[in-house]
Amino acid sequence: MRIVKREGNPAESGYQLLERKGISRRDFLKMCTITCTALGLDLGLAPQIAEAAAANLSKKPLIWMQGQGCTGCSESLLASLDPSPDQIILDLLSVRYHPTLMAASGEQAVQSMEECIAKGKYILVLEGSIPTADPRYCMVEGKSFIDQFKKAAAKAEAVIAVGSCACFGGIPRAGFTGAVGAQDVLSGVKIVNLPSCPVKPDRLVSVILYYLSENALPLLDELKRPVAYYRYTLHDSCDRRLHFEKDEFLEDWNDAETTDYCLYHKGCKGQDTYTTCAASWWNDGVSYCGHAGSPCAGCSEPEYYDGFAPLFVNPKEEK
Repeated sequence: MRIVKREGNPAESGYQLLERKGISRRDFLKMCTITCTALGLDLGLAPQIAEAAAANLSKKPLIWMQGQGCTGCSESLLASLDPSPDQIILDLLSVRYHPTLMAASGEQAVQSMEECIAKGKYILVLEGSIPTADPRYCMVEGKSFIDQFKKAAAKAEAVIAVGSCACFGGIPRAGFTGAVGAQDVLSGVKIVNLPSCPVKPDRLVSVILYYLSENALPLLDELKRPVAYYRYTLHDSCDRRLHFEKDEFLEDWNDAETTDYCLYHKGCKGQDTYTTCAASWWNDGVSYCGHAGSPCAGCSEPEYYDGFAPLFVNPKEEK
């Protein structure tokens, strides 16, 4: 993926830009309809959201910063399916800085970001956590990441924290770096958290499309997560739920007859985890953790990872 500063054609409409990038008007409208469904909006608003979002696609700058993390959220975005969210976010938005994907490097990359920050009015995406114990745990271009992030956030229209690390500290929080999420170091800035490990691409795209069309963030819960994606627990819609009701639990991984039984005794945190993973499967409906045989690790909750560890332990045995 090569990201460059796009000059664009002033006379080119958003839909013409979409067509040029291989995304039909119909596919874009379908994506906006999915956004309405996911966010609990009237489906009749989809055409208006599509028009408004398309008009802003080539105009809204975006800066993507990475703190302590594994780059898994960027990888998740790039691996998503048709119509791929990476086309919407990386090709169509004016992405001025992404340390992993941009073609520029060194001084040229930093200059691109600093010019965008100076002008303001951009969307800032954070991937990875922010160390607070010592700035040396995450330095970029010889400067502390926390200072750079605060500087960028101060002039952003909105900050989107993608992945558990950027939202609550995630796995790095279990270490000694004092890792925290965006909301812990910012104040007076519009923030939306999209926790999971990694981020679910369709959630990020839906939030961005909604913001482009409404110039506002969707309804959020007390943890700054979109209510539409984090209203109910994974347990509520788990395809193993019937086995739980019948007290049928997987006890032996090698027992073929109980493969589809409830994973609660194997450490599943689904009853304490608010997410739509079980209702809206990953990779365009291919699967999700529980269906693939892995207990829910609770990655969309603030307790992840250290608060839910060890992951594969029967809660009865743990006590």
